[in-house]
Amino acid sequence: MNQFDVIVVGSGPGGYVSAIRCAQLGMKTAIVEKYPKLGGTCLNVGCIPSKALLESSEHFLKSKKEFAIHGINTGPLSIDIMQTMKRKEKIVSEMHMGLDFLMNKNKISVFHGFGSFIDKNTISISNAKKNQNIQGKNIIIATGSKPFSLPFFNLDKERIITSTEALSLQEIPKELIVVGAGVIGLELGSVYARMGTRVSVVDINKDILSTMDISLGRELKKTLTRDLGFKFYMSHNVKSIKRKGKQVNLLLQSESENDIKLKGDYCLVAIGRHAYTENLNLDLAGINVLDSGQINVNKFLQTSSPNIYAIGDVVAGPMLAHKAEEEGVFVAELIAGQKPEMNHDLIPNVVYTWPEVASVGKTEEELRAVGKEIKIGSFPFKANGRAKISMDTDGFVKIICDKNTDEILGVHMIGPRCADLISEAVVAMEYKASAEDIARITHAHPTFSEVIKEAALAATDNRALHI
Repeated sequence: MNQFDVIVVGSGPGGYVSAIRCAQLGMKTAIVEKYPKLGGTCLNVGCIPSKALLESSEHFLKSKKEFAIHGINTGPLSIDIMQTMKRKEKIVSEMHMGLDFLMNKNKISVFHGFGSFIDKNTISISNAKKNQNIQGKNIIIATGSKPFSLPFFNLDKERIITSTEALSLQEIPKELIVVGAGVIGLELGSVYARMGTRVSVVDINKDILSTMDISLGRELKKTLTRDLGFKFYMSHNVKSIKRKGKQVNLLLQSESENDIKLKGDYCLVAIGRHAYTENLNLDLAGINVLDSGQINVNKFLQTSSPNIYAIGDVVAGPMLAHKAEEEGVFVAELIAGQKPEMNHDLIPNVVYTWPEVASVGKTEEELRAVGKEIKIGSFPFKANGRAKISMDTDGFVKIICDKNTDEILGVHMIGPRCADLISEAVVAMEYKASAEDIARITHAHPTFSEVIKEAALAATDNRALHI
């Protein structure tokens, strides 16, 4: 039987990064993946393909709406959805090759098949060809998550679909109904709305992006409605979803209105994800599982069996690829006897709509709920030179500070390239910077990042310079 220092079950961002770091630290490492290709949800049916489609659709929309203003004459435009999908698949394929290269480079043994526990040191791997067992001194569970649904939603994966199917449609929908106003629903809704689809979004919550600062969701809702024609049905509950031929019918219920009927040719169910722990035989390894389906871990990400760790979507916290990666490195270094640190309070959250949305730290609502004395500085992109040049003037940066110490407690932004801009806030908060610290740093001109500086100035004695 093959013996390893570390076995990683699952090859998503958390799993493969953890395996690489274990190998770098001199440990004999194996990775087990049930699918033929490495990369997990993120690479195959998540982060990467969705961003590829978002990029293509954004180019199409900008060429239609803005090129003429720049003096670029293109004539009539159309989009070839099959070519768009082909490009997406090429990107995914190239990244698969990159992962295979990294496994070989780091001498990581890759086993394809479904991995489950026999005991706390032994993993059974089964596939169509054979069954085999491998043993590891330490095991890292990184099996990720899968889309959540409800029984009466009647997912057929043809017309009533999850994000997986939405990433591979062979036609542009005429009418797309999205159930769920979270990150996945809004991103994929944006992809098709830019291509000409009429998109309706249904959610039981009052605000979109309900886990983020309220101001961000309200600003994004305004721009999606104005620019892409989104229709929102907030505070509405889905009573039924039924397919009739190529049409999907929804019945919505709210406390303040009569029932509403919606129809579309596709319905995307995007109401969240849940940990994938089924059939892993965790009980045979003495691993405790929470009622949520997630694995119970301590602050070192150890399960109830100390030699077994769990990372990423199978443990508590936001289901984000970069969180899983950092946890993977953290665990690898712990196993190697190092003393790593990871700040779970400073994991940035990003929504890749346009404008982009990004956030780190506490929201205004969270801080006021606990009676924290705060001060807030904000600055709009419409007053920024680079934003005017790029014609991306929607949105703002909002910085929340401790009223007495000026320490930054939260940064929330919506606007162009916020997915990249948020990193400055993460670094600042990691080093417990004040708003004054950011305000005193020279930012290049003209850049989008100047909005962060101006928001910091606004938070320190309301002294923003360009508004």
